[in-house]
Amino acid sequence: MREDLLFRVLAGPGSPGGSGSTVVGVELQHDVRDFLASRRARLTQEQVGLPVSGGYRRVKGLRREEVALLAGVSVDYYSRLERGHLAGASEDVLDAVARALRLDDAEHQHLLDLARNTVPPRPRRTRRAKPTSGPRDAVMSILHGMSGIPAYVRTPRMDILAANDLCRALYGGALDEDKLPLNVARYLFLDPHSRGFFTDWDLVADDTVGALRMQAGRDVRDRALSDLIGELSTRSDEFVTRWARQNVRLHRTTRKRLHNRVIGDIELTGNALELPGDGLVLIAYTADPGSPAEEQLQLLATWAATQASGTVDVTD
Repeated sequence: MREDLLFRVLAGPGSPGGSGSTVVGVELQHDVRDFLASRRARLTQEQVGLPVSGGYRRVKGLRREEVALLAGVSVDYYSRLERGHLAGASEDVLDAVARALRLDDAEHQHLLDLARNTVPPRPRRTRRAKPTSGPRDAVMSILHGMSGIPAYVRTPRMDILAANDLCRALYGGALDEDKLPLNVARYLFLDPHSRGFFTDWDLVADDTVGALRMQAGRDVRDRALSDLIGELSTRSDEFVTRWARQNVRLHRTTRKRLHNRVIGDIELTGNALELPGDGLVLIAYTADPGSPAEEQLQLLATWAATQASGTVDVTD
């Protein structure tokens, strides 16, 4: 499994030995095949209202012909879709497939993204990432104006570019200015401090990989994202296992349990606020009014103010 994944990542957009558009097309076919097959494998006849057939079933989950029946298309046509040939498939057909496979909102959007990228409007060079620069002044003003709320700004590939003072204190030195940009996935899978910081590390890791796969389907020519996936695939078995599951996630709002050396364990709600004009996402952590977490954040803010003359790392 690792070797197959590494070959596909390293042979990604812009690799030597072929045109970028051709390689992207092959990679997309693999992604579509694996994604649809994995969604089909998790369903049973009972779950989708089909009569339970007796005898031995060679495949786990539903058969292709059963998905085709549920989607209202021919078996040959669905088989072609699952082999990665989404070109020409209408949105109505893709919606029908999504309903047949019981896809959630993130999975449905991922399928549409894969279909949209199947046929690029014209051959073009692989888009290389622009040099990382900080958010514009207005975004920084909003970020630092949220003085009582830990918040940071990141890119879609999860590079944290800036954080306010309270967020830096919450992360215990991991988001100090000299350590930015910091990639969330790289921090999770390659920095041992992350396991002590994220109390629900496995859940956070699952969500992070799901969000990265979502972004990979949305922007198939992002060379920096392809390089990140390749790096993590060579250095982390935990990442490889999760990436192979084909799960996708939309980051909107979620509960996060974190550990900070100053205030101990704290439970916050992470909210993702998209900044479409900037191509960035603002992540803000909020506490329930009147909760212990609200008091803990106030204590942390007071502590951070007393440390203004120096930085104290609280992750150790």
